[in-house]
Amino acid sequence: MTETSKYVPPKVWTWDAKNGGEFASINRPIAGPTHDKELPVGKHPLQLYSLATPNGVKVTVMLEELLAAGHDAEYDAWLIKIGDGDQFGSGFVDVNPNSKIPALMDHGTGSRVFESGAILLYLAEKFGAFLPTDPAARTEAMNWLFWLQGSAPYLGGGFGHFYAYAPEKFEYPINRFAMETKRQLDVLDRQLADNRYLSGSDYTIADMATAPWYGRMVKGEGYDAGEFLDVGIYKNVIRWADEVMSRPAFMRGAMVNRTSGPPEGQLHERHDAGDFDTKTQDKIG
Repeated sequence: MTETSKYVPPKVWTWDAKNGGEFASINRPIAGPTHDKELPVGKHPLQLYSLATPNGVKVTVMLEELLAAGHDAEYDAWLIKIGDGDQFGSGFVDVNPNSKIPALMDHGTGSRVFESGAILLYLAEKFGAFLPTDPAARTEAMNWLFWLQGSAPYLGGGFGHFYAYAPEKFEYPINRFAMETKRQLDVLDRQLADNRYLSGSDYTIADMATAPWYGRMVKGEGYDAGEFLDVGIYKNVIRWADEVMSRPAFMRGAMVNRTSGPPEGQLHERHDAGDFDTKTQDKIG
């Protein structure tokens, strides 16, 4: 049954904080800091301020993959509790004026880097890793990285919001974004039918960016919507997700800045490899 609505948009929209649903306390129509708070700084040049959302996991996976490949990419990862509004502290806003995680400071170069895709590209170029040097292969990897950056908002902010987080369930937006999510999964499934990884035979930042979003979906870990979206039909995406997400570096990266799930899978802060305790190391290889 399709719902009917008496809502008529006003000539000029005004913000009502009561209408924000689950995220009302952290959403507002203006930018800038709400309070003064300096960011902590650890012992390494790379300082990451994040939370283990899919966008945050992209970057911690990349850093752990770099370390596993022998690069000098040690980093400190600090927890940003977005539910508490940490992203609106003055120090965080200085690193990311958009007040979204993840945000990276490279004190070796003095560069601030925000937007998860930009951080992946920055690290790939800084260390010369996980991004092909051949122009054609590099372009294909970038195609899929930017595909993810443009597509994930439909999955998270669109489907996930209306299916899982909106204060009321409405048929039209759920149908609209479910259709788009399934179309995107079909795009991936067709690409992965003939390719081991998204851009071909090489594991790249495109895979690291996409697995925390669409890999989680086909493994039934996204918004408790696996049955609703019939994710089992995307066999090629499932095969790819199983391979990528079982990599030891991926599994370590997925733990960093995590505050949900089993306690043994959470590492709120990460300052060196020793922070992964012996039990966890044995578990993930």
